[in-house]
Amino acid sequence: MKKYKRVFVIVMDSLGIGEMADSSEYGDIGVNTFVHIWETQNGLSIPNLRKMGLGNLCYVTQDEAVGRYLALREASVGKDTMTGHWEMMGLYITTPFKTFTENGFPKELIRELEERCGRKIVGNKSASGTEILEEYGEHEIATGDMIVYTSADSVLQICGNEETMGLDNLYRYCEIARELTMRDEWKVGRVIARPYVGRKKGTFSRTANRHDYAVKPFGTTVLNVLKEQGFDVVSVGKINDIFCGEGITQAFKSKSSVHGMEQTIEMAGKDFTGICFVNLVDFDALWGHRRDPKGYGKEIESFDEKLGVLLRQLREDDLLMITADHGNDPTYTGTDHTREKVPLLIYSPSMKNGGGMEEEKTFAVIGATIADNFGVKMPEGTIGHSILDKIS
Repeated sequence: MKKYKRVFVIVMDSLGIGEMADSSEYGDIGVNTFVHIWETQNGLSIPNLRKMGLGNLCYVTQDEAVGRYLALREASVGKDTMTGHWEMMGLYITTPFKTFTENGFPKELIRELEERCGRKIVGNKSASGTEILEEYGEHEIATGDMIVYTSADSVLQICGNEETMGLDNLYRYCEIARELTMRDEWKVGRVIARPYVGRKKGTFSRTANRHDYAVKPFGTTVLNVLKEQGFDVVSVGKINDIFCGEGITQAFKSKSSVHGMEQTIEMAGKDFTGICFVNLVDFDALWGHRRDPKGYGKEIESFDEKLGVLLRQLREDDLLMITADHGNDPTYTGTDHTREKVPLLIYSPSMKNGGGMEEEKTFAVIGATIADNFGVKMPEGTIGHSILDKIS
């Protein structure tokens, strides 16, 4: 019989907590997203995360924790969004997705994309989303050319002005790009539609109509078996995109991380049996990649306020798990993700004991623990083991 009726898994996208043994192989030396934010901001006002043990886990405070807390290492190869999330739900990724950071996309891909979309492509380089708009936004509006760019992640991103290009056209171009980038030599993890509004430099802003076109998970995940067994699998934020809808029974798009928490709090007021899987992307997209520790710190504090509301909503048979999918140290060089351990903060109002637990070697303990709770078998070929019996 299931121990918890509802499990809330919240991913604070990119909130790493320190380098792994192999981080140097990824060019990440001395990285620690949370601790470096804490240090540069002379501490953070995060009473609820501290209550759940984050300060203790990262050795920045000493608090009496009501929940259990531990660090997770990533078993898979890589440090991207999809690898991290897929591993949480049992998949072991041994081949990283392709990146085109250094020289942009191959001319053969660009040529075919131009022919299929009927638009000339500008950009084709690694850039921040705001910078690429300042550079090419006016040009795109005036000429009808299409902005294509990438980043340190395995992504192909297409910008489109909602008024001049239109969302339907932007999404169609991204679907074409997704089809083309399914070829092995061009395969990226995600194609991302980046709609924006504004007509002049200094007025451009990206809208909440972003859409991710991800590669489907290569195998069956815990989400699939939960859905097959009749449990609710509710996604908030970009979870549905990351898993291409696989194993999802209900999906909610979020306008921001604060909005995502508001949606999660709303779900806590509803009756369901299963999991609510949440991704809060602003930590990564707005602050980590832009190397802004102050903004990142304020985002953590905003999250903590909403977390306090959620904690008051939780029922005796609810379980809350807070984690991350990789690091993105805003004090580090470049704009790439950083290969780091992530936190796992676990709490239920029915818990009798709090305190630290031994570090685990894979993110997949999350999915395995959820599967164990609901009495479903882990899919064949997946990794991970349950820690359900250790978190009472």
